[in-house]
Amino acid sequence: MQFGINFFPTVAPQEKSGAQFYDEALALSERADALGYSSIKIVEHYFNPYGGYSPDPVTFLAAVSQRTRRIRLITGAVIPAFNHPIKLAGKLAMLDNLSHGRLDVGFARAFLPIEFDAFQVSMEESRARFEEGIAACVRLWTEENVVWRGRFYQFGPVTLLPRVYQRPHPPVWIAAVATPQSFEWAGQQGYHLMIVPYLSRHEDMQRLLQLYRDAWRAAGHPPGAEQVQMSFHAYVCEDGAQARREARAYMDDYLAKFIQAAAGWNTRVSDQYKGYEKTVEQLRAITYERVLADTKAFIGDPDEVAAQVRQIRDYYGAVEPSMQVTFGNMPYEHALRTLELFAQHVMPRFQAQPAAAERGQPSP
Repeated sequence: MQFGINFFPTVAPQEKSGAQFYDEALALSERADALGYSSIKIVEHYFNPYGGYSPDPVTFLAAVSQRTRRIRLITGAVIPAFNHPIKLAGKLAMLDNLSHGRLDVGFARAFLPIEFDAFQVSMEESRARFEEGIAACVRLWTEENVVWRGRFYQFGPVTLLPRVYQRPHPPVWIAAVATPQSFEWAGQQGYHLMIVPYLSRHEDMQRLLQLYRDAWRAAGHPPGAEQVQMSFHAYVCEDGAQARREARAYMDDYLAKFIQAAAGWNTRVSDQYKGYEKTVEQLRAITYERVLADTKAFIGDPDEVAAQVRQIRDYYGAVEPSMQVTFGNMPYEHALRTLELFAQHVMPRFQAQPAAAERGQPSP
C-alpha cells in the first residue's frame, strides 16, 4: 500500500492567516517527501472556511514542487465548470514541467451551491461542463492545432505551450462521492478514482467501487491498472486515548464548517445531484463516536491505526489512503506528530509498492 497526505483547509482568517496555513502545509509537504509518503493532494474550493484557503491547487502544488524531489503532486481536484479549458490545461502543463512529471490531475464536478452561484454557472450543467472540460484538456495536452466546438467552449486551432512533460499526458483522476454515474463514467474512460467515504456506509461504497471496476474492465482497459485513492482524517498519538480525546475537537470543528458550507442545499434541489438536498441532515447525524466505530478516520495509537488501515484494505482491496492531517483549526505540531508517527510505525507494516514518482513516465 501507498499512503498520501491531503490538504483540505478548514480554517477561518481569525483562526489562522493564509500565509501561516501555507507555510505550515509546505513544511509538512517537505517532511512527507522525506518520510516516503506517496502523494500530496489539495482541493479547489472558495469563500468558506471549509476549503476556502485553496482556490487554486496549481499555485500551491507549484510551490510544493520546488521544495520536494520525489512525491507525486495531485490536484484533488480542479473544477472544469469554473475554469476555461485552455487556461486550466495550460496551468497544469506548466506544473507538470515544473515538477518534471510528478503531476497527477484530479478533476471534480463541485457540489456547493454557493460556488455555482458566485461563478454564475447552473448546477444543471454540472456534468456536461465537467465532461467537456476534461475532454478539452486531454486534447490540448495530446494534440496540436486543436479545434474545439463544444456546447460551452469554441476555440482553435490552438497548440498549447508548454507541452506536457508526461506522455501522453499526466494521469487523470476523477473525484466521486455518491453518484453511481460518476463511478461508472470514470471506469469507462479509463481514469483513476479519488473518493471520500465520509458520508457513505462502507457497504454502499463497496458497491460503487465495484461499479467502477466493472466499468473499467468492460471498457477494455488493462486489468488491475486502475488506481483508487480514498480520503481519511488521521490523528495519531503514542497514546490511543489521548489521540481520541484530542481529535474530537478538530473533527467537530471540521464538521461544523462543512455544515456551514453546505447550507445552500437546504433550499436547493438538483437533478444533477440527487439526494444532495439531504446533505446537511446527513452531516448533522454524524457523531464522533460513529466516525470512530465505522472507521471513517484513522485515529489512535500506531497499533490501533494500523488495524484501522487493515480494515479499510479488507473492505476495498488495494487502495491508497490520502490522509487529512490538518483538519479543523489544528496546531502544526499535532499534524507533524501524526505525519511522523504514521510514517515510522504504521507505513512499515504495509509493504510499499514502487516509488510514487515512477507512476508517471517523462517524455524522451
